[in-house]
Amino acid sequence: MLDFNELRELAADVRVFVDIAEDKAEALRAVIAAYDVVLAIFPSGEGMGLHVVKGGEILDRIASSRTHAIYSHTAIAVPDLEHAEVLKHLTAAVDQRIAA
Repeated sequence: MLDFNELRELAADVRVFVDIAEDKAEALRAVIAAYDVVLAIFPSGEGMGLHVVKGGEILDRIASSRTHAIYSHTAIAVPDLEHAEVLKHLTAAVDQRIAA
């Protein structure tokens, strides 16, 4: 079960890290590279929307096996779903972007 307060706190930590970085784009790439699962969070009609930026296959495996696997995760706050999808596309591996 997701703890939305934890996701908000993680997103706040990421925001601070990126804000203090000299190269903000590189800082964001570093955050995404450092974690197994990265969720984008954004305001939605239901309260908070979620979009998997990285690690969807890990989440699928956990859901289908009903195990409690350990993985690193974080969240990044974005304004809306469109920004979450663009973030996923821009930070995907180069070979994945070429295939798309």
